[in-house]
Amino acid sequence: MSERLHGTITASHGFQYLVRSGDKTWQCVSRGKQKGYACGDEVIIQPSSASQAVIERMLDRRNLLYRSVAHRSKLIAANVDQMIIVTAPEPTPYELLLNRCLVAAESAGIPAIICVNKADLGLGAQAWMDRLAGYASLGYRLVKISAHHDVSSLQPWLAGKTNVLVGQSGMGKSSLVNALVPEAASATGEISQALDSGKHTTTGARMYQINADTRIIDSPGMQVFGLNHVAADQLDNLFPEFRPLIGECRFSNCRHRHEPGCAIQTAFASGHIMAQRMEAYLDILQELERFSS
Repeated sequence: MSERLHGTITASHGFQYLVRSGDKTWQCVSRGKQKGYACGDEVIIQPSSASQAVIERMLDRRNLLYRSVAHRSKLIAANVDQMIIVTAPEPTPYELLLNRCLVAAESAGIPAIICVNKADLGLGAQAWMDRLAGYASLGYRLVKISAHHDVSSLQPWLAGKTNVLVGQSGMGKSSLVNALVPEAASATGEISQALDSGKHTTTGARMYQINADTRIIDSPGMQVFGLNHVAADQLDNLFPEFRPLIGECRFSNCRHRHEPGCAIQTAFASGHIMAQRMEAYLDILQELERFSS
């Protein structure tokens, strides 16, 4: 029997995975039909043929990014250094989804960059950049690109990291991947063939190597980002602008709606908290309370 190998999951579809170990990619299945592996997971595999192997176990994760609704979870990526949230002025961007992505990043302890694509769309692009300007003051870097023309402003921020791309459908994530990894189209075809999944492969995340120390994980476009794994009483701590005010409210269990003496509502009323951020907090809070009731 061949010796066990250490590798990284680079793609998944159902119970089938691609695992990169050294300079070779293995087609893998999980032992006992065990699920719960994500793109980016470090695993130990046992080869069973010249190209196939079984995932024996997973090594400890540094972090895990996932979505959750009701009692179902959708794993996105593991062991990442940075989240790149791709947005654009068209189709109509959904700012609440952007904020949900930011909350997910905070919850997982993953730094986030807001990447504004389609910067060549003139006044529309400028208006969207102006709308997002306030996020920079919260500590989120804004990077403007045009995936079809110039992505050089983003590349230095990716260097030396494992990056995961997330975002609303139609924002140009695939074009960005193709610009960063010119061989991505052929790599995608190889992944589809290896996993025998055709067009359905796009339902899972895929990892591409930009260079020796820089990787990018592409995830499917989304319209919703469920956060039911977040505790309602911890949600305020996932908004950086709320953190300095937590503990300053009159009531220790303040949920920052309309309670008297709420420090966060006072800051919002005085213009120190953006309306779209307050709206996102209340929307997510309502969902989490409904889920936990």
